[in-house]
Amino acid sequence: MRDDLSEKAVGLARICGRTFQETALEVLSALFEDFLPEELEGCVSHAYGSGFDDGRIVPVRRLSSDYLLELFHGPTCAFKDIALQILPHLMNCSRARSDDRILVLTATSGDTGKAALAGFADVDNIGICVFYPYRKVSDIQELQMVCQSGGNVGVCAVRGTFDDAQAGVKQIFCDAGLVGRLAARGISLSSANSINIGRLVPQISYYFDAYAQLVRLGTLTLGDAVDFCVPTGNFGDVLAGYYAKLMGLPVGKLIVASNDNNVLTDFIATGTYNRMREFRKTISPSMDILVSSNLERLLYHLSGGDCAYVASLMDQLADKGSYTVDGELLSRIQAILGCGYATNAESAEAIRRTFEQSGILIDPHTAVGKHVMDGIPAEGRPRILLSTASPYKFPADCLAALGHDTEGMSGFEAMDELETVTGTAAPASLSTLRFQKRLRNDVCDINGMADFVCSIAARTFA
Repeated sequence: MRDDLSEKAVGLARICGRTFQETALEVLSALFEDFLPEELEGCVSHAYGSGFDDGRIVPVRRLSSDYLLELFHGPTCAFKDIALQILPHLMNCSRARSDDRILVLTATSGDTGKAALAGFADVDNIGICVFYPYRKVSDIQELQMVCQSGGNVGVCAVRGTFDDAQAGVKQIFCDAGLVGRLAARGISLSSANSINIGRLVPQISYYFDAYAQLVRLGTLTLGDAVDFCVPTGNFGDVLAGYYAKLMGLPVGKLIVASNDNNVLTDFIATGTYNRMREFRKTISPSMDILVSSNLERLLYHLSGGDCAYVASLMDQLADKGSYTVDGELLSRIQAILGCGYATNAESAEAIRRTFEQSGILIDPHTAVGKHVMDGIPAEGRPRILLSTASPYKFPADCLAALGHDTEGMSGFEAMDELETVTGTAAPASLSTLRFQKRLRNDVCDINGMADFVCSIAARTFA
């Protein structure tokens, strides 16, 4: 993939008359030059088809005076499907050239895990190992992971936070002894997290496709700018939007929406990133993150590729728990990014208000973005809110936000009641979880993650 994305601009006029699949192919072809055209065509064809319940893949719908980009129509009902339905095919193409076997390690705050498991399950010569924070994801999110079948699948809860699980995975990648032992058996490690550029690049596609949909609706004239509001914790989804901007998409502002773990809001407002704060468990668990890995990439780009400077910031974050960027870099960041955050109460209110005013049911993560976007005056440009997950992944929280007592309810009782109250239907892939057998019950401490990886490697590649 090229470092200078501006050299690979996507033709706006072309994509405005194209399907999502055709736009995805153009984006991938521009950035993944090592792949043959027929390889990328096959990957796109396999990834974006019957697994999505809407032929548009990422439909845009009106939301009062703004717009909603629905990214949850894939098989696991979360935006991670857009990348993780295609990543296994991309990796298999690459793997076939070296004949290596690949073990994919993934830390998840809730949604990446199931999307990765669904994408990689029973793929030949690839194993998948997912770690999630123990008792810090929703009941439905956990069931999606622990009910996943597949002989190459490993799922383990980690006693700690997502940041702990993510740090543990990174530590395994840096364990030369373990990496060497696996390499001796022809096994290489990879990731399905957004530290893998193969996770980020497919996400660029839906920014371009959303723009094209607004042009076709007549909301935009070709070349007009648009703002995007992005609920995020690990900053990957925002970074994909920035890459779209570098590739020629007329993006006005990328509004970074955080929950009560508002480390990104503070950073964008002040220039100081400080992870030394209380971790808060929220109703938007996929955003319960204090160390946003992909922010490092943005700092690299906006500092003019100053690796030494960015490395010094990351060293300060690791050693002292915080860093402060210089004033010039902060100005560049603020020229691109807006920011805001929502408490649990504000997120719940956004769910209620949105349903009452628009008849649209949104999940708690999207609600964070809705609250933040509503609190920022529009600057005369259309605004698109990224809706990152189905509300039925969080039925109890959505039902409570609508004013209903959920005390003593199971997740599926809340799901059924939410259908009745709202007149909407839960996706079949979620409602049928109640009939599936729990296949995984592993729990470990952070220092036990490497042993779990070795056990999955031994079982998968016996």
